Amino acid sequence: MAEIKSTQLLIVITSFTKLEDAQVMARKLVEQQLAACVQINEGVHSLYRWDGKICEVHEVTLSAKTDARKWDEISAFIKKNHPYDLPELIGMTPKEYDQAYGQWVQAEVNLGS
Repeated sequence: MAEIKSTQLLIVITSFTKLEDAQVMARKLVEQQLAACVQINEGVHSLYRWDGKICEVHEVTLSAKTDARKWDEISAFIKKNHPYDLPELIGMTPKEYDQAYGQWVQAEVNLGS
């Protein structure tokens, strides 16, 4: 039987053209206690339609681990501080994850609350 978790972990994903932009966003998310941990993955090849044109670019993805109750706050922060006009912004809640890790995430994003 799975353990009941006291919080729901949320993984927020967005992408950037420049590694430096992703690094700045990652630092801000952790400093602002919007995410406990952020991972940046380089070398993503993206293909999409924008303004009627097919675009093919190399991007980096950022995945931020937070408490699901932070969705409104973290998504608003990313939209406000992202260099894209319409950033990718996806929140996923994993069905299974280690309870101790989830508690650590919750503690990190709720410091001082």
